[in-house]
Amino acid sequence: MSKPVKEMIMTDYQRRFGELEGALIVDIRGIEANENNAMRQELAKSGVRITVVKNALARKAFSGTALEALSGALTGPAAVAHGGESVVETARLIVDWARKVNEFSLKGAVLDGEYFAGEAGVKHLSTFPTKEEAKARVVQLVLSPAGNLVGAAMAPGGNILGIVKEMQERLEKGESIAKVG
Repeated sequence: MSKPVKEMIMTDYQRRFGELEGALIVDIRGIEANENNAMRQELAKSGVRITVVKNALARKAFSGTALEALSGALTGPAAVAHGGESVVETARLIVDWARKVNEFSLKGAVLDGEYFAGEAGVKHLSTFPTKEEAKARVVQLVLSPAGNLVGAAMAPGGNILGIVKEMQERLEKGESIAKVG
């Protein structure tokens, strides 16, 4: 391959992957064409793309970016899985497909500069909460004590109100109120 062609490919990789904060490296070699098409179409519905890359050129293109940590996973046939709402969501979708397709292999992932090596690393990443899920958990944790406090403050008032109402009903009926001891 000539030097100008290599430079064009690297420029394309930098354009596609330069702004990414996270991605996965997978090996899709051996997947039958129909399965490959079905997988790509299904992933595209969630905005996930799989791009087969030339390893040496991808290493150079990833240098100095958030994906630089993926250089170790760029061995043998490699493809970059990227896009979607978050790299965690992408990892979940890819792990699901890896269960369905035996030939699919997970090589590694990166999230905010942290490298997750091999299949175990990608599966571990897929268990992380997405940013939206993490925000929801934080809000829930912040609001939970306040909700408990309001509930505790209201409970005695509710009990007293019930007692007063019972006393009012008995007095209206002309019944006497006995002291409970």
